[in-house]
Amino acid sequence: MQALIQQFSDTIRAAADAKRPLRIRGGGSKAFYGNPATGDDLDVTACRGIISYEPTELVITARAGTPLAEIESVMREKGQMLGFEPPHFGGGATLGGCIAAGLSGPRRAYAGSVRDFVLGVRILDGRGTDLTFGGQVMKNVAGYDVSRLLTGSLGTLGVILEASLKALPLPPAELTLCREQSRGDAIAAMNAWAGQPLPITGTCHVEKRLYVRLAGAASAVKAAAQKIGGEEVGNAAEFWRNVRDHRDVFFSGVRPTWRISLQSTAPELELGGPQLVEWGGALRWIKTDDDAVSVRKAANKADGHATLFRRGAPGVSAFHPLPEAMMRLHRRVKQAMDPAGILNPGRMYEEL
Repeated sequence: MQALIQQFSDTIRAAADAKRPLRIRGGGSKAFYGNPATGDDLDVTACRGIISYEPTELVITARAGTPLAEIESVMREKGQMLGFEPPHFGGGATLGGCIAAGLSGPRRAYAGSVRDFVLGVRILDGRGTDLTFGGQVMKNVAGYDVSRLLTGSLGTLGVILEASLKALPLPPAELTLCREQSRGDAIAAMNAWAGQPLPITGTCHVEKRLYVRLAGAASAVKAAAQKIGGEEVGNAAEFWRNVRDHRDVFFSGVRPTWRISLQSTAPELELGGPQLVEWGGALRWIKTDDDAVSVRKAANKADGHATLFRRGAPGVSAFHPLPEAMMRLHRRVKQAMDPAGILNPGRMYEEL
């Protein structure tokens, strides 16, 4: 494996010397996400395998090219899981792509985001230097927490080689309820529940139906179900996988799909097209033909930000524009980690 890493390093060094961009690729399941990347492919899927797994310590360490399905299968056998419920978006999803994209599934609002679970990473920076940040426990980081900085950076700061993540126990009981409800009433209900000690681990409102997943001790799940009310959903695990991986019928079709992150208490957005609401109201998926300016204006009005998640239009950046002060910080970090600007240039912002 060290020989493979040295090969990656040599490729990066040569590209940096020639100012030749590299497009970092894993399983390709999230290639649609972000702005189009340019350059020669640097395929890291051969860097795979679980390095260590200590169920008693709730920590797993694996190489970037390891399939997510393999990691989750091994953890499931030990009664554990990745608490942020990472989206796969296809059978080729890898650990490195999961961290680089920084995306979390339905459980994110209740258990934390992928960034909250990353304990340490090993990367190659834009100079080809082999670097390690963090470790395998929560309290071993001194100085800048670069592991979390890399999470969601879409490969623009370094090539992820390995990562250590915190695990969570699988809940002993789980139940999903469904009830008819308008979107406005559903948002109000989800926010009311957020202030109560209920074992909610997923919410989704779509097609005038509110779905609520409960997980934890059997007695707590039963009591919460009686309080919330609704019909029990059969094959609920498949429903949540479809939401997580955008296989639900809501995500089909050719209209652009926007991901709007905002305060959970924000009222309904005045935009055309169907909507799906997750994370207790804090995440709104919208399929709309409204132009990018209108969508982002609505997001700004709600103190949120909008990402053009799928089916983008030429000339429209996938990510919400940053204030100039924030962009300056991004440029400085990019310069420090990738001085030649060769790693996935433009994948997040044209300036990076």
